[in-house]
Amino acid sequence: MKNMAALDNTMDVREGVDRETVETVQSMAGKYKHGWETDIEMEFAPKGLNEDIVRLISEKNGEPQWMTDWRLGAFRRWQQMEEPDWAMLDIPPIDYQEQYYYAKPKSMMEKPKSLDEVDPKLLATYEKLGIPLKEQMLLAGVEGA
Repeated sequence: MKNMAALDNTMDVREGVDRETVETVQSMAGKYKHGWETDIEMEFAPKGLNEDIVRLISEKNGEPQWMTDWRLGAFRRWQQMEEPDWAMLDIPPIDYQEQYYYAKPKSMMEKPKSLDEVDPKLLATYEKLGIPLKEQMLLAGVEGA
């Protein structure tokens, strides 16, 4: 309860925000450092975004043609958008062509039948992040999850 009192004294929890979530995040303070990562062998699409990459992502995900068409339409609308200039920030523009838009652990190339078939490093990361078991199964793509 001491944590709860500290929470009440230091910040108001907005309506719709679960107090337990706020407490969990606060309890993690100092445990996660910028740059922390899990070394897992990954498959990446090439950096950048264009119609070929959009098609590749759809293909990698085994999506039907209507989904590919939907993704391409969204990409074309995104290309017509202008970046907002309303924030008083002095930051360089985002280089969208220097980003990866698809990455998948190589251990997930075939859908695992159980968590036993999922890369132990990935499961350790889920555990470190406090992700519940059922959600781990969904994230890992376990059949029937």
